[in-house]
Amino acid sequence: MANKKGCIVLENISKSYKTGETVLHILKDLNFTVTKGEKIAVTGASGIGKSTLLHVLGGLDHPDHGKIFIEGEDIYSLSDEKVADIRNRKIGFMFQFHHLLPEFNAVENVMMPSLISGIDKKTSLRKAEDFLKKVGLSKRMKHKVTELSGGEQQRVALARALIMDPIVLLADEPTGNLDRKNSADVHMLLEELNRELEMTLIVVTHNMELASLMDKQVTLKEGSLVSV
Repeated sequence: MANKKGCIVLENISKSYKTGETVLHILKDLNFTVTKGEKIAVTGASGIGKSTLLHVLGGLDHPDHGKIFIEGEDIYSLSDEKVADIRNRKIGFMFQFHHLLPEFNAVENVMMPSLISGIDKKTSLRKAEDFLKKVGLSKRMKHKVTELSGGEQQRVALARALIMDPIVLLADEPTGNLDRKNSADVHMLLEELNRELEMTLIVVTHNMELASLMDKQVTLKEGSLVSV
């Protein structure tokens, strides 16, 4: 596997879950390649396995079989510690529920992944402030999470997902809890940051407006990804 910068390759990925005597086959020998800077929307009915795909792709959940190469490295051949390191350095996550820490302010929340990785506090603070400015929250950095609107909280979550300069942002229903205006604002931000940072973007969404902004739309069908 060539060490292609920014490239993500899924080879023969399978994932199933057992419920009682029933086995649910979510992903079946799935093959897919994502190139640097691509914007991909994963759409489809609830329960089809979109979030499972994102979790497996991001190193949060092991597949039953198959390989995932991130910049040429088969992540599931590595130790859990090394997978966690790759997840921290190369993959940004943004979820429907922002999972911010309410006892901390915006900039402190954004700093967390950088501090966890061992980067010094001064550098972490500077980068956190830079990304909060990028998402339009330069005047809200010192506000506690509970003092921010839903749209502002999701912008903080986006800044936190980007602070480690990941090669890919995985977003699971990123505007699912937002009103129309805040959704549109986040959509625009995702597009702008994709261009500015040359970052790959993979979005699971039921929002067809967001999906239409992507370069490619795919859905899970019989365990494989097919173009919409």
